[in-house]
Amino acid sequence: MTAPTHPRTSDELIRAEEPVLAHNYHPLPVVVARAEGAWVEDVEGRRYLDMLAGYSALNFGHRHPALVEAAHRQLDRLTLTSRAFHNDRLAGFAERLAALTGQDMVLPMNTGAEAVESGIKLARKWAYDVKGVPADRATIVVVADNFHGRTTTIVSFSTDETARSGFGPFTPGFRIVPYNDLAALEAAVDETTAAVLIEPIQGEAGVLIPDDGYLAGVRELTRRAGCLFVADEIQSGLGRTGRTLAVEHEGVVPDVVLLGKALGGGIVPVSAVVGRREVLGVLHPGEHGSTFGGNPLAAAVGTAVVELLETGAFQRRAAELGEVLRDGLAALVGRGVVGFRSRGLWAGVDVDPALGTGRAVSERLMREGILAKDTHGSTIRLAPPLTITADELTSALASLEKVLVAGA
Repeated sequence: MTAPTHPRTSDELIRAEEPVLAHNYHPLPVVVARAEGAWVEDVEGRRYLDMLAGYSALNFGHRHPALVEAAHRQLDRLTLTSRAFHNDRLAGFAERLAALTGQDMVLPMNTGAEAVESGIKLARKWAYDVKGVPADRATIVVVADNFHGRTTTIVSFSTDETARSGFGPFTPGFRIVPYNDLAALEAAVDETTAAVLIEPIQGEAGVLIPDDGYLAGVRELTRRAGCLFVADEIQSGLGRTGRTLAVEHEGVVPDVVLLGKALGGGIVPVSAVVGRREVLGVLHPGEHGSTFGGNPLAAAVGTAVVELLETGAFQRRAAELGEVLRDGLAALVGRGVVGFRSRGLWAGVDVDPALGTGRAVSERLMREGILAKDTHGSTIRLAPPLTITADELTSALASLEKVLVAGA
């Protein structure tokens, strides 16, 4: 049999995907072949500044030397045992991640959606075993415009019809209230409520930041009501907003924190549920699991990620460069930008709809050597690696100005 020939150009590779890949994504027409730091290079050798960072999975940039070294070192020793056996990397990873987040215990998983599903199961089990909610009556309160993943249970409480339509019947047990509305939240909580599950900052919705005091209010409300506060920090956590966790901006400590994306250092999928012993302690052997969760390679890379964050340097860098990002976007308001929201190195930018959709603006930025991505309508999100320099960030903002002026 003749070996298949492999197309080499970007156009050929994009066309080759069409008949063999499910069409569940609509990527920008760039084919990345190499990457380093905040930069990627396509198959033709064109370079782009990455202002998306894998939706925060690449907080430390592409191929961070410390993370690559940790992965290489572990690849030469042990990669997988399954949880049928112990491995020599897992305890250290769990201890350090718990300490970093101010929690007691860790449940290691792989993807962000798995962390959310695990958090839902934990909250329900806690409600039955600890709170005393009658069997199969537990409810979880969530907020509109959330994005926690796309599994069947998670889309059951999504308000995004693109994610929901055609995938029912849906999992019951969820109540949806408006985001940033403490009164509506309080009205939805009752004796059956196991948890309130929210993103401290709504990423997919356009980097929506709640009013000051909202997160503290959620913490106090859940404490009074005797239910859990579960914070989905999969995108907002691990340095992105200038703190280790976004909830720290209000001095809040949830009962459970969901982590993913950056926890794998852009090398392997790593996620985790971290929380109080009273909550994670309700799980017993056989009730939940994952063949790959907590594998030695993931634990080694995850430990290296925690080591980077333990210094506080990346959190400080995100806060300092976040001011550059905020000031640069403020200067564009009225000049193609109609509004924006930012915290640390994370921003949702609302472009004048007359200048095009978020997708169209992202395509123009791509032609200028900047990679960004739209959320909804005419909003784009910016989330560069925390390793980006001030000059690189300023250059990206100049490119945004250029494409907005050219589109006016």
